[in-house]
Amino acid sequence: MIATGLDRLLADPSALRGRPYGLLAHAAAASSSQRTIVDALSGCAAGAPRRLFSPEHGFWAVEQDMVPSGDEHDSFFAIPTVSLYGSSAASLRPAAGALDGLELLLVDLQDIGNRVYTYAATAVWMAEAALASGVEVWILDRPNPLGGDRVEGSLRRSGFESFVSAFSLPMRHGLTLGELVRLEARRQRWDEAGLRVVELEGWRREPPNGGGPGWRWRSPSPNMPTLATAWVFPGSVLIEATELSEGRGTTRPFELIGAPELPGVELARRMNERGLPGVAYLPVQFRPQFQKHAGAVCRGVEIVVTDEAVFPTYRAGVELLRAIHELAPETLRWRAAPYEFVADRPAIDLLTGGDDFRTRLEGGGDVGAWIAGWRDDEEAFLEERAPALLYPARSAAR
Repeated sequence: MIATGLDRLLADPSALRGRPYGLLAHAAAASSSQRTIVDALSGCAAGAPRRLFSPEHGFWAVEQDMVPSGDEHDSFFAIPTVSLYGSSAASLRPAAGALDGLELLLVDLQDIGNRVYTYAATAVWMAEAALASGVEVWILDRPNPLGGDRVEGSLRRSGFESFVSAFSLPMRHGLTLGELVRLEARRQRWDEAGLRVVELEGWRREPPNGGGPGWRWRSPSPNMPTLATAWVFPGSVLIEATELSEGRGTTRPFELIGAPELPGVELARRMNERGLPGVAYLPVQFRPQFQKHAGAVCRGVEIVVTDEAVFPTYRAGVELLRAIHELAPETLRWRAAPYEFVADRPAIDLLTGGDDFRTRLEGGGDVGAWIAGWRDDEEAFLEERAPALLYPARSAAR
């Protein structure tokens, strides 16, 4: 049985009594009794938070990607709410005075275990600001749905920092949110006296496989409805950097990839011939109801994960772009619009953490050599992250 950081705190909330605290969370941060975190805390000795801070998509995960949620007074909880995702890069960090009157900040966000999911940046930047203001920080930890043994991908290079690649991590980093904050605290040499991770119990770095007693998957953002979505996201998110549809506007975002002019049957055949372990590709047609190609029938592939233990989630996305470039290069057009407040670098470079992949693909270079080169970064990161780990390994396998 898994006990989350929230449930461990609820078992003994006496340390919160009488302390004015703020809460950075979203509705996916529910207790094992399936109460929202605000309800659960308000009904115990802690009392309600004085201020609610919301990440991208807002507390209720209503807004789509790259849509400002704005400051609001939450009408359900009647708590002043501060959005940490507005209309400019400055909105991603708390404004002066946002933490005034607080002694403590609780952070409970369901992360999904890869570099580009933005909740990690929000948690780290908020913790940094709180500690600098003399506000104690408690991270209420949750499982990494991808597990914690394996890492995958090259480290983000200097010069390619953004909201979707805020830290030098592999695409799949194998850390819980609490471990990630601990790692960045060490890298940035914070005074950690006021930083605490309320640890999970009963988790051994394995994928939780849908949940069970103590932890159950709840969608943390509008296009992350299931654990299957989380498994394909580290690779499929690369499609965001193109004019292809990543399945937004359907019930299976990131599992469906396509465009009206893409030869889906042939693409599925080529992907299956690549022999990637733990995954199969089915030809598919779908009609997005919003975002890219809204209303049009798209042809492409459905990504079906058959064995999560061996599925190379990031490499699968890279190989999919390679296959599309080989099969129908005219359909592979890079996103030209600004991406997460960055306009001077291509979105694909921000997502992959450098320009190596794009320039090799465009110039006929050796993408395979780039993939093989991940190993050095992966090994270096495994060594660097070791002091920040809080949970025992499931196995020695990477």
